[in-house]
Amino acid sequence: MSGHQPVPASGDIAIDVDEIRPLVRSMLDEGYRLALVAAHHDHPDHDRPRDVLRVVYVLVARNPDRRLELHVELPGDDPILPSLADISFPAGRFEREMHDLYGIELRGHHQPARLVLHQHWPDGWHPMRHDAGDPPLFDAETESYPFLTVEGRGVYEIPVGPVHAGIIEPGHFRFSVVGETILNMKARLWFVHKGIERLFQGRELAAGVELAERISGDTAVGHNLAYCIAAEQASGCTPSDAAQVLRVVLLELERLYNHITDLGAMANDVAFGVAHAHTMRIREQLLRLNEQVTGHRLLRGAVVPGGARVHWLPDRAAITAVHDDIRDIVAIIMANATLVDRFTGTSTLHNDDATQIGVLGYVARASGIDGDARRDHPFTDAYAGLQVPVLAAGDVMARFQIRVAEIDQTVELLHRLLPETSTGDHVRTVDVRRGPLHGVGLVEGWRGTIAHRVEIGPDGLITRTKVVDPSFFNWPALPVALAGDTIVPDFPLTNKSFNLSYAGNDL
Repeated sequence: MSGHQPVPASGDIAIDVDEIRPLVRSMLDEGYRLALVAAHHDHPDHDRPRDVLRVVYVLVARNPDRRLELHVELPGDDPILPSLADISFPAGRFEREMHDLYGIELRGHHQPARLVLHQHWPDGWHPMRHDAGDPPLFDAETESYPFLTVEGRGVYEIPVGPVHAGIIEPGHFRFSVVGETILNMKARLWFVHKGIERLFQGRELAAGVELAERISGDTAVGHNLAYCIAAEQASGCTPSDAAQVLRVVLLELERLYNHITDLGAMANDVAFGVAHAHTMRIREQLLRLNEQVTGHRLLRGAVVPGGARVHWLPDRAAITAVHDDIRDIVAIIMANATLVDRFTGTSTLHNDDATQIGVLGYVARASGIDGDARRDHPFTDAYAGLQVPVLAAGDVMARFQIRVAEIDQTVELLHRLLPETSTGDHVRTVDVRRGPLHGVGLVEGWRGTIAHRVEIGPDGLITRTKVVDPSFFNWPALPVALAGDTIVPDFPLTNKSFNLSYAGNDL
């Protein structure tokens, strides 16, 4: 397209390389956000005889729901992309990911260092290219990771991880500290890069479910639902209204058990163990309820391409009893003056920083960003009228209070929807014979907006799935919230108030 032509609000646009920067800048100025960037290495065929790399930018906007895809092709033997890092912080990180996995060179990127692949990965080997071949030998990691060094009188470093004392996935945190005050913290992730997106390739749509459910174990419904919505869009399948309501119920049950877990964990990090014990008791009740609903404590197996199926549904009285229990525990927590003091004003993520970084979910809403995919990009009318709670403080207390408000909201939704749905199979046939097609699924998981993009080949098999967990957007905000006025003993509390996924990030 010409750069002078009007840009449609939704749809797919093929563009030239030199149109990327002005077009994306224009869309960002119009209120779009970059939800996903996916590189592809297409096999040559009769439609595309030359070796090409394809990059897809998915931009979305709300009120009304708008979605735009920009497609650009690069020569496979010399892929060079003009960087968007100076106009979009998330774009810069997507670009570094593409450089690691596909070998796409970034022209003008201010920080072209590795992101996904650690220094011991072989240079010049890009595992997502179809011509990558078998991996060469991996060397011992001898090159130093480029941590920012803070110097000055009384400044010292505290390294934490990647192996931790608790049951936690690996991540390394390097603190620069003076006294107890954190001057700078750098998180190093991707110790468990698993090649999840590559594992989707060549699967039938139904076989992608078990993989999607395991991307991040505490978000089985959220990730699988985003995958299924993308697959249904790609195949032209529309689930029934009953299936969509069931999906909402499952998504909200997942939100409920995770939010109550976080409330207790945050209390525990300021030594209020009694509150933590009670929230774990409630969590166990909810996990047992989940098992009755789907046969699995983490709600696996219920959402499938074409619809949803459940064995049992709780009644409103059961949800009310759990909610009353939660409200009692929240009241006890908020009556503890020491806890309130530790939460208030701790690790503030200001709105300007949150906006520039592009954070999502409760982290964003606690910092004054009014965004929620359930309202902004709904997959069903069941979310009509949803009121999104937003706070401005941006501190640990605000992130706690947003979770409390969302628990109340979830219970209200369950009270309204449970009488409208029924158990059993609500699944429609998914016909993939019309491929190759593609689709995007946007779902407000309990951490924030999850995005999946699925492409189906002419044989009906998956050729590419791009996965974006909200933690990919939110991890860079954690060091920003910590810097300047947070003390080292408050790091565990701050970390829990963000509660970011390692698995969802380290794909």
